[in-house]
Amino acid sequence: MAQEAKPRRRGPYAKSAYRRRSIVAAAFAVFAANGYRGGSLQDVADRVGLSQTALLHYFPSKRDLLVAVLARRDEVSDSSQLGEGMAFQDQIVEQAHLNESVPGLIELYAVLCGESVTDDYPGRSYFVQRFDRLRTEYTDELRELQILGKLRDGVDPERAAASLIALWDGLQTQWLLNPAIDVAAGLREYLELIIPADQAGTAA
Repeated sequence: MAQEAKPRRRGPYAKSAYRRRSIVAAAFAVFAANGYRGGSLQDVADRVGLSQTALLHYFPSKRDLLVAVLARRDEVSDSSQLGEGMAFQDQIVEQAHLNESVPGLIELYAVLCGESVTDDYPGRSYFVQRFDRLRTEYTDELRELQILGKLRDGVDPERAAASLIALWDGLQTQWLLNPAIDVAAGLREYLELIIPADQAGTAA
């Protein structure tokens, strides 16, 4: 008769991984509320019941912790959670809804993005690369729609992509100050202007 399997004990690695996740979650909240410059390592340590020295065992510097927070931000806003086969404009609108559903996500993005334009900001390259990537992705999507005859005549895909990002960020900032602002509806209306419904079905 086979022996009953004993429950597996949580080893040092599992405990360390759990502690790291807890620290990143705490830093996420601190940076969202106070910014990178305004939020201290002590603030983060206090939230997880550690000394600052103990926290530095997991993240040797505040910069390392910021990198982990930005990676976590991308993880929780991963668009792969959206349904496959969705039209470009529907993906944008659904992503806006997803962002609003994650507590602190938009606050974190808005605060850290604003700080990224300051001198010697450690997260600057993250935002530069993010905007470059989004402009490229959106331009490619809009250019494909243009080839299919679904983009309004006269719309330049590159400028429209940059405008979409600017509108999205601006609406989110207004939403942070006034939750009555409908970010998804604003994005939908803009996209309907450049991807008219009467042209959306013209391609074979």
